Amino acid sequence: MNEELKPAQELSEILQVRRDKLAALQAAGSDPFQITKFDVSHHSREVVENYASLEGKTVSIAGRMMVKRVMGKASFCKIQDREGMIQCYVSRDDLGEDYAAFKKLDIGDIVGVTGFVFQTKTGEVTVHAEKLTLLSKSLKPLPEKFHGLTDVDVRYRQRYVDLIVNPEVRDTFIKRSQIISEIRRFLDARGFMEVETPMLVSNAGGAAARPFETHYNALDEDVRLRISLELYLKRLIVGGLEKVYEIGRVFRNEGLDTRHNPEFTLMELYQAYTDYNGMMDLTEAMFRHLAEVVCGTTTITYQGTEIDLGKPFERLTMTEAVKRWGGVDFDTVSTLEEARALARERGIEVAERHEKGDILNLFFETYCEEKLIQPVFIMDHPIEISPLTKKKPSDPSKVERFELFIYGREMCNAYSELNDPIDQRARFAAQDALAAAGDAEANHTDEDFLNALEIGMPPTGGIGYGIDRLVMLLTDSPSIRDVLLFPTMKPLD
Repeated sequence: MNEELKPAQELSEILQVRRDKLAALQAAGSDPFQITKFDVSHHSREVVENYASLEGKTVSIAGRMMVKRVMGKASFCKIQDREGMIQCYVSRDDLGEDYAAFKKLDIGDIVGVTGFVFQTKTGEVTVHAEKLTLLSKSLKPLPEKFHGLTDVDVRYRQRYVDLIVNPEVRDTFIKRSQIISEIRRFLDARGFMEVETPMLVSNAGGAAARPFETHYNALDEDVRLRISLELYLKRLIVGGLEKVYEIGRVFRNEGLDTRHNPEFTLMELYQAYTDYNGMMDLTEAMFRHLAEVVCGTTTITYQGTEIDLGKPFERLTMTEAVKRWGGVDFDTVSTLEEARALARERGIEVAERHEKGDILNLFFETYCEEKLIQPVFIMDHPIEISPLTKKKPSDPSKVERFELFIYGREMCNAYSELNDPIDQRARFAAQDALAAAGDAEANHTDEDFLNALEIGMPPTGGIGYGIDRLVMLLTDSPSIRDVLLFPTMKPLD
């Protein structure tokens, strides 16, 4: 039976037994919580993989005892550390009086073991314990080993237990760290500079999202948590840094679901003297590189579907996508009334504030997104939904923007950045009007950012990546909560 499901009285008895064991140790002058350090020479995988050179040599390992088999004068246990699990052989002949103390240890206790490396008759690499030290007493039992921690809500709330009893969870977060490290190596090798920008801002711009608000007492000023990294990074392009990126938390006051968490990790990068085509080339190369290095292949499986990151990513305009899957050619729709009529025919709800470009986007969301399984760049969005993007010279109703979709999900969003301060002021004014009409996600005019543009920003390509969604893809994780160590949870009543 899972320990969490045991009757309260039985669980209470188990807890009391462990506390009694601790009290006995303390009374005997062997309080494990008084131990301050243990010198670890090797970890489990290192010992196993290097057995040929370590056979017969003394090592010191430490970790949590996950298995214990007592067999009279000799016993076996398995110790779990950050790299995995390793077996230890423990005997009365080696430990003497300490062997009795070993037999009283509980699953979950943290121990240090010093001994020599050998191989059992079954071929398992093992540490023959010559000294065993209790380093920390576990006062609560772990979930029963054959069933593990399976309650999803408890797993997310008690991630520390989840990491102990579900090795695949630990592997996911190790891979997450590898992905972020490899992104940095990829960009650093291409001359990008990593920077940090403010999280507390007076004007939360750069995305369509509702910000969290707080008050800064020292300045008696209402401030917001950033929803994007964009506007400060562009200021650095103005300052001449040319290639910059930031990986950091952003905060959006929105709901919770399998793809959204109110705080999440975003990476944005900006490169002077390139456009959205340059950003597409960079993105395709980075995704392919990450798959090769982290997954060992450019053909990955996500939720049972094979995704090919090795072949060239398809490129479609939003209009082309809606024509292919929605059966409507918006290039032939000349008026707002025609667009609204088409939406009514299809049962697509349109608000009074929606313009023709907004309706094109609604058609795309309704008919196209779920069809975009293999990597595809959706390009040339309508200007109405892209307030910070440069217009297409050949069609001012559209902008030089793309989103990468994989498995029906947006993976990144990129622009040829708007660097015309007069145009940008006009678009901010339109956003101010939307905010005044009740749109809580509209941007507001940022005078300092406009001042930076008036100083002069070169032609620039920029892009934002949802790091959590990227990790979901490369670790085959169905929910964003599976790739966040501590996801936001509803309070327990």
